[in-house]
Amino acid sequence: MPLRAMGCAASLVLSFMAASSARAADCPVTHDQLVDALKKSVKPSGGPGNGGLDNDEWAAVVTREGAVCAVAFSGAKPDDQWLGSRAIAAEKANTANALSLKKFAISTANLYAGAQPAGPLFGLPMSNPVNTAVLYGGDATKSGSAEDPLIGKHLGGVIVFGGGLALYNGQDVIGGLGASGDTSCADHNIAWRMRQALQLDKVPGGVSPDHNDAIIYDIQPDKTSVSGYGHPLCGGQEDKIAGEIKSGIIPAWKKAK
Repeated sequence: MPLRAMGCAASLVLSFMAASSARAADCPVTHDQLVDALKKSVKPSGGPGNGGLDNDEWAAVVTREGAVCAVAFSGAKPDDQWLGSRAIAAEKANTANALSLKKFAISTANLYAGAQPAGPLFGLPMSNPVNTAVLYGGDATKSGSAEDPLIGKHLGGVIVFGGGLALYNGQDVIGGLGASGDTSCADHNIAWRMRQALQLDKVPGGVSPDHNDAIIYDIQPDKTSVSGYGHPLCGGQEDKIAGEIKSGIIPAWKKAK
C-alpha cells in the first residue's frame, strides 16, 4: 500500500477511535451497567414481576444529543425477547430524551392520549421518522452487545406508549432510556425500575400529580383522558405494580371501578 494511502487509513482509524471514545464519554451508562439494571428489573432473569407478560426485554440508552450509546437484552440470546423490540426500545429512549427538558420530564406514556385522533399531538409519531439505513445496517449478530450496530448512530423514531423515560443526574437531563418486550404498561414499570437502579431518576418535574413523568391511568370509558396525558390499562396487574413502586398514578375514581 502506498505511504499516502496508509496515512489516510491510519487517520481514519484514529478518527473512528476518537469518535468512539467521545460517544462512550457522553453515554449516561456503560453497556455492563445497562445489562445489570435490566436483568435486575425483569422476572426471567431473577428480578421482580411487573404485572404484564413477564417476558425478557430489550433496553436502549441515547445520549442527550440523541445518539444510541448502549443496547442490551435480558435473555441468553437476542431472540429470547421480541426481536422487533430492539428498535422500539431505542425509539422510546429517543422520544423521552427529545421531548424532555432540564426542568420538565415527559415519558412516552405521557404522550399516548395527546397522540390519538383529534388529540393535540395527533401525527407526532410521523414527526421524526426512523432512519431505516441505521436500523437495518451493520452486523446483526452483534445486536445487544457493546458493539451493537446502532451504537453512535441517530436512529430517530417517536413512540407514544409506555416504556421510555428521560435520564436525570440531579443537575440536568442527560439522555433517554427505553425498555421494550412486554406490554407497554409493564415496559414503563421496567424502565422506571432501571432508572432507579442506575441512579438517574432525579426528575425535576413533570405532568403527573406527583410532579414527575409517571404513567397516568385516567383514560375514561369514552377513551378521553382527564389530565390530557393519560395511558390506558393493559389488562394485567401493571397498574397495581405501578402503585407499589410509585411509577404510576391511578385516580380514586378509577380505583373504585
